[in-house]
Amino acid sequence: MEQWLDKAMQGVDPDSPDAALQVFMNLMGMLPWTALIVWSVVFVVVGAVLGWWRGRTVEGIVWAAALGPFGWIVVLLRPRPRPKAMPPPLPRL
Repeated sequence: MEQWLDKAMQGVDPDSPDAALQVFMNLMGMLPWTALIVWSVVFVVVGAVLGWWRGRTVEGIVWAAALGPFGWIVVLLRPRPRPKAMPPPLPRL
């Protein structure tokens, strides 16, 4: 924990008005952004495929974007949409 605090406080003057912003930016710089973005895209793509399979593509994308792999469970547990009732075709003249 001390190492993280040292990295977060590196180059920060605690008395400056923007010290909190500098600490925040140092913390954000320590995150593995590439891995986070790649995994998020993977989660959304799998959610889209599962949603397409269940007849709810947009819903699969939204749930996967919001909840990650837990969104997949939501999509899989929801019932398939019922087909809309179509009137019988008109007779040909």
